[in-house]
Amino acid sequence: MKQFLKYVFATVVGIIIVSVVFMFFAISTVIGMASMKSANTTVEDNTVLVIKMEGSMDERVEDNPLGFLLGNSLAEQQGLSAILKAIDRAKNEDKVKGIYIEAGSFMGAAPAMLQEIRNALADFKKTKKFIVSYGDIYTQGTYYLSSVADSVIINPQGMIDWHGMAMQTMYYKDLLEKVGVKMQVFKVGTYKSAVEPFLLNDMSEANREQLNVIAKEIWGNMVADVSKSRNITAQQLNVLADSCMTFASATEYKKAKLVDKLAYSDEVPSIICNMMKGVDNPDDYKTITVNELASIAQSEPKGTSGNIIAVYYAYGDIVQESSSGFGGLNGDHEIVGKTVIKDLQELAEDDDVKAVVLRVNSGGGSAYASEQIWHQVMNIKQKKPIIVSMGGYAASGGYYISCAADWIVAEPTTLTGSIGIFGMFPEASELMNKKLGLHVATVKTNKYADLGLSMARPFNESESAIIQRYINNGYELFTKRCADGRKMKQNDIKAIAEGRVWTGVHAKQLGLVDQLGSLQDAINVAEKRAKVKEYSIMEYPNSSSLLDNLLEEVSGNSYADGQMKAALGEYYDLFGQLKNIHSKTGIQASLPYYLRFSL
Repeated sequence: MKQFLKYVFATVVGIIIVSVVFMFFAISTVIGMASMKSANTTVEDNTVLVIKMEGSMDERVEDNPLGFLLGNSLAEQQGLSAILKAIDRAKNEDKVKGIYIEAGSFMGAAPAMLQEIRNALADFKKTKKFIVSYGDIYTQGTYYLSSVADSVIINPQGMIDWHGMAMQTMYYKDLLEKVGVKMQVFKVGTYKSAVEPFLLNDMSEANREQLNVIAKEIWGNMVADVSKSRNITAQQLNVLADSCMTFASATEYKKAKLVDKLAYSDEVPSIICNMMKGVDNPDDYKTITVNELASIAQSEPKGTSGNIIAVYYAYGDIVQESSSGFGGLNGDHEIVGKTVIKDLQELAEDDDVKAVVLRVNSGGGSAYASEQIWHQVMNIKQKKPIIVSMGGYAASGGYYISCAADWIVAEPTTLTGSIGIFGMFPEASELMNKKLGLHVATVKTNKYADLGLSMARPFNESESAIIQRYINNGYELFTKRCADGRKMKQNDIKAIAEGRVWTGVHAKQLGLVDQLGSLQDAINVAEKRAKVKEYSIMEYPNSSSLLDNLLEEVSGNSYADGQMKAALGEYYDLFGQLKNIHSKTGIQASLPYYLRFSL
């Protein structure tokens, strides 16, 4: 029997060893294949850059070839940074003759992110190179991007979702009451409505007021851009939206001048061929992907000066320490206070870094972490220029970490401001005592020894007064930081604060930002302020290694998250909000609601 068990044990150990060796061999093979592909990618003559609009969009997306092998839907996520790099490289590369936008199942992005891509495409057209787009179905966001093309093509049975702007938030009050939970809320700011979903079943008048303004301004920007490109009046575009063109026929789209041609997908290569000079056969032109061209641009020599302009990406919810889970304005990416502080300290001490561009795309989060990051921005400011580039969101905590910069650049449709603070604490006495039959007994030495110790009882009057005073002090500090950074009086900041969200256009009028423009515009400002003529642009934080990404994929977390995202679609972030309610308790400087844009 002992001999039998020995052989069984040896066999099991052997299988484990072989499996581990095989796994690392497979990982090494994938890494090698990915590296070889990256190294062998070159731009050939008569090349067309293909931009596939599918999946979702984030500021940056790291390579994860194993994700494709495992069927991870997150592999389809689009990186704004890569798209902008690829378009810029295509503009300056003689061998790239044009851009082909392939409209797919794109789940959308913040309006400012789409606007930044569209502006880059419009700039590309100044080279007289062509842009052509094709789609079986154009979402409103992809149509907004594609409308800049020289030729917009749709399948004869295709669809354009052109319906206008809507903004939506979900309310949890009745759900929480059903399970016996109440939220104890403390806030400063009439418009600081992050707490409303836990207290109400509908929008407050203040929240509805600001949402109406934001929706009209964003939609107005979109309509103006499409109107200019398609030579259709803004009035007519609104008439088309009101007529629910989503369910019109392709011939009606052409009649309305929304598209130029009707064609099937297999006819598109010939159309592209006809737009290229000196190419008679579709087989004679080459295509290159966004990631391939962006990789070439990233790997090219940056010069020999040694000067660096650092672009630091800060996007996602602001937290002091990393937390797992999904949901939020930017998926599961986080601005981790402890990590960002360390990174910014290193950039401040690096003599080769002549200026820092802080790219912010965040609706905020932890007030404490925001204050710590603000301190590091001030530290950099004492040593070298620091410029903020605002993406889709730079609101509440996102504005907190931005306000001290030397110069702030925002897109016209960036959502910013929301200068306010709230505290939210669950109280579950009904759930615990009546529904679950749980009871808590307490022994304490001092009056407030059990403050916040348990959800089994609500705060009493004196405890509530203490917390509200703490919130008020936080608001005073927040508005002072903004006033000092913007060189304004604190009362003037308070007059436009109150938690109200503004678009970039409004924020510039109010003095909350200095300039409307893109990330590249912010880099240009950094160059001038640093007084350097030769420099390299380096992106931070450094990307995770390919091996780290592969191991994360193998662990199952990324794979499971990808499957959840694929199954839930546009409701992925909403369920994430419910899942992460616990992380929103405590003192927060956060965007006053989760917004669903109908793009």
